[in-house]
Amino acid sequence: MSRRCSRSAFIGWTVVIAGLLVTALPAMAQEEVRSQVNLQLTGLVPGDTSGMDASGNPITDHASRSGGFLLGYTFNLNRWAALEGNYGYSRDTQYYSGSFGTSGVQTNLHEMTGAFLFTLPVHIARVRPYALAGTGALRFVPTSDAMSLVPGTQGQTRAVFLYGGGANFDLTRNIGIRAEYRGLLSKTPDFGLSTLTMGTKTHFAQPSIGVYFRF
Repeated sequence: MSRRCSRSAFIGWTVVIAGLLVTALPAMAQEEVRSQVNLQLTGLVPGDTSGMDASGNPITDHASRSGGFLLGYTFNLNRWAALEGNYGYSRDTQYYSGSFGTSGVQTNLHEMTGAFLFTLPVHIARVRPYALAGTGALRFVPTSDAMSLVPGTQGQTRAVFLYGGGANFDLTRNIGIRAEYRGLLSKTPDFGLSTLTMGTKTHFAQPSIGVYFRF
């Protein structure tokens, strides 16, 4: 009698466990992938700015266009929202024109940002468009060449406001292509020199394309 009860209990538990597994597997398959690593090649298109220096003389800043890269990590909170952190690098030259003539400061530009991503409600197979907004910092570090052109320049960090959007194109469940546009708004760098200080804002347009891996 006890053997029959044991067999019945064993069979009963087996059926229950099998039923739970059958129910859970589809839910696991539909679970959103949480993490994504991004590697993008970028262009950097700065805008021209003009203003007055500390002595009230007119001054303009024109920065060269450049290319670089952007590394990022995205954590998906749910299907519609995500948090993302990025580090980017490029090199450009800031050309200043004023009462002193024209001077150029070549810099290594480090970009460190955090953003909130919102997935747009567009239903296209394998395409996940999104909008983003965030903040961070731009670190301008003069190169050795710049020091000989403009003596006294120093490394400088500027706060930045970030906005933009893009789309992830899924090639497989874990690998895809990302196309993105980022706009960066910050105070114009002066590298610690009052002769280059104009107190204005500058804008960087940053289009990019790259790959991502989800896990």
